[in-house]
This record gives sequence, C-alpha cells and structure tokens, in this order.
Amino acid sequence: MPTRDPSPDAERGAAITVRALDPLFERLDSIVLGKKQAIRLAVACLIAEGHLLIEDAPGLGKSTLAVALARAFGLEYAKLPCTNDLLPSDLLGLSIFEPETRSMRFVPGPVFSQMLLADELNRAPSKTQSALLEAMEERKVTVDGVTRDLPTPFFVIATQNPLDQVGVSPLPESQLDRFMMRLTLGFPDEAAEMQLLQSGDLRSLAQATSALVSAEELKRLQTRAAQVHTALPIVAYVRALLVASRQGAMRPLSPRAGLAILRAARAWALLAERNHVEPEDVQTVWSPVVSHRLGGTHDGPGRGAELARSLLESVPAP
Repeated sequence: MPTRDPSPDAERGAAITVRALDPLFERLDSIVLGKKQAIRLAVACLIAEGHLLIEDAPGLGKSTLAVALARAFGLEYAKLPCTNDLLPSDLLGLSIFEPETRSMRFVPGPVFSQMLLADELNRAPSKTQSALLEAMEERKVTVDGVTRDLPTPFFVIATQNPLDQVGVSPLPESQLDRFMMRLTLGFPDEAAEMQLLQSGDLRSLAQATSALVSAEELKRLQTRAAQVHTALPIVAYVRALLVASRQGAMRPLSPRAGLAILRAARAWALLAERNHVEPEDVQTVWSPVVSHRLGGTHDGPGRGAELARSLLESVPAP
C-alpha cells in the first residue's frame, strides 16, 4: 500500500538527521577505500531494517566494513566466526546451573547484540544456519522453551566466501531470501589500492571509530524511511518487474522480494533527502535486492546480477 505523505515538520526534522550522516559517510569512505556505492547501499539496508549478505574473496574488507558500520552507528557489536562444528547454542546462548542459587541462569549468545557479523556463514552447519534464520525473521529466539526478544535495532551482516573455496557450501534459498541485499566489494581500483598499501591495514582504524550517529537516531531514521511516500505508479513498476521475473527459466521473485525492493528504495530516497520514491531509487537498489534471489544457489553473484540487469532493461520505468 502506498505510504502517506509526511508532515512538513517531520520532513524538516528528517532532513537535518540525514545531513548529519555526511561525517559518517566520510569516515566510512576513509576506512573502506574506493567503495562509496557499496557503503551507501549497506547503510540503506540498515535504515530499511533489512539484513546484509556480503559475498567476496577473503581480504577485501568485508569484516572491516561491518566493524566500521557498528562503531559509526554506536551499535553493540558481536562477531561470530562460523565453522563446520558451530552449534546453535554458540549463537543463541544456553542455560547453566548456578550451584550458589541452585537455579539455572541464561547466558546470552552473540545474537543478542544490535549488530551481528556472521563471518563465513556458508561454513556453518545447517542447524546453526536455521537458528540464525529464525532470529533474522522473527527478531526473537527460543531457547529452552523460553522466547526472548532481540535488541533493537537488530542488524545481521553475514559474509560468504566464493563456492570454489574448500569447506564451503551454498546457502539454501530460504536463507538467502532473508537477506534484503547482497553486495560484493570486489578488488579496489588503482588509486584506492595504492592508498591502502601506503596506509596499512585499516581494521584498527575501524575498531577505533567513535559513534557519529546514535542508535536512537538510527531508530528515528528507520521510522522516517518507512514513511517515505511511494506513489501507485512506483508500486505498479515494482510489480511489473516481479511479474517479468516469472516468465522463463529464472527463479521467480516473490511478493516478499517486492516488499524488500520498496523498503530499500524508500531508504535510498531518504538518503537523497527526498520524501518520495522515484524510479531511479528502485533501479539503484534493484540488483542488490534481487540478484541473490534470481540466481541459483550454486551460481556466483555475477549470474544473478546479469539476470537482474536483463529484467530491469525489459520493463519500462514510469
């Protein structure tokens, strides 16, 4: 359903908040060099209350981006290195017996953080992946029969290694569908790589980053993004793209994918300090939102991006 136009007061307040992101982007650009578009898409995913999958070879800055985002937004952060023996309890936590009180005490796992980095998720066993799936979808987890809410905001960044590496397996379609966006950073250009080689490893700079936007300000941004106006022609455009994906041999896009496109487009419009979605917003977020939904589980990111580009070219914009 199209969203309502916000009040002028709300729009002015939001614009001030969005302009306050400029120092944040400058800081992130100085840490993850030469990847301005990917950084802004990651921030849009966070503002749209989605989750992010980053697929790339090791050493290209995936973890550095996650740490820098968490620090810059003042979010409680946890990293979960995924291995083939990782148990659901390693993610969710467990109850332990306290002899002094003769009672059970719940020890929360890393999922009880505002930002969780699930590093090399496609190395984790399927049961652990399923536990993360519940947390991402429901924003709550059940341990020992007790359901516990997760913090707000709650944002998962998962990294995935290419499938030609030893010890990895493709994520199932149900897991992929829970990620609003998939990004690839790729190798830096010449100027960025020269700067990186001269500066050294920038992970320590990411760790030392102080909060430039508070968690409460982020929540206000998320609320404001949900209120960005989406006119009926934009909704019809997104639906036409969904329908086009259902013609032929590619994996069809579900209504859930359409909702993710609209949420991401609203966040992107907000970052442009607009109170309405334009076709260009849909086109910008289109491939990051749908490429991992279109390609097969054994395909690399290139195949999904190619299908996304073909679909976008086949449907006229309003």
